[in-house]
Amino acid sequence: MSLQIKQIPCLSDNYGYLVHDPVSGKTISIDTPDATAILSTLDEEGWALTQIWNTHHHYDHAGGNAELVQKTSCSICAPVGERQMIPGADRYVAGGDVVTLGQYTARVLDTPGHTRGHICYVFDEQNIAFVGDTMFSLGCGRVFEGTPEQMWASLSKLMALPDETLIHCAHEYTKDNARFALTIEPENPDLQARVAQISALREKGQPTVPMRLGLEKKTNPFLRPDSAAIRARLKAGTASDAAVFARVRQLKDEF
Repeated sequence: MSLQIKQIPCLSDNYGYLVHDPVSGKTISIDTPDATAILSTLDEEGWALTQIWNTHHHYDHAGGNAELVQKTSCSICAPVGERQMIPGADRYVAGGDVVTLGQYTARVLDTPGHTRGHICYVFDEQNIAFVGDTMFSLGCGRVFEGTPEQMWASLSKLMALPDETLIHCAHEYTKDNARFALTIEPENPDLQARVAQISALREKGQPTVPMRLGLEKKTNPFLRPDSAAIRARLKAGTASDAAVFARVRQLKDEF
């Protein structure tokens, strides 16, 4: 039996994720954007929450920790770089550490940029990654605490995963991201086709995530600073990939 994943719409545009191992009966919550919605889904599925895995400290990712611990007695795994912002965790982890869910293991990636201590969880054997606010469908997280260079390095780590990796991000931002992406690389045929698919999904009220990494690499402008078309549009010349990424991020901030 394989991992079971429930994607939970939370707040205005967040997604929470419950990941369940049917053999051991253990369940993790990837971040805690809305304790009420998470508890409701646990009840619907008949699952018992055993762990919380936080990606970073922002309230829409860790705000439900205390209530879930109180009501389920679950443990918390959090980024070591955000110990002060996520106090009381049972374990603090950093890049290279391994966390377990029953018979399954996930690798921790350090992905600073959005916050200084942001981490991602990668189930390598299952080609599944939970990336918090580092990467979005056709986008990436705003650089609040780190630097553009850090964010580019973090995205590069995710881009090194296999193309078939299913990326689970934490927000439904795709439609707005698509509008921006078309201003950066309007003649990209893969992007044009994807924008049409996104519009159809959202018109039906369906989510646009998770998404395959391979498709992101073909269409997400934040992952494409080596694109000749993007470099020409931005008059980037021989600038480094990190510098081109930083310019794209700046344009999105102003969009």
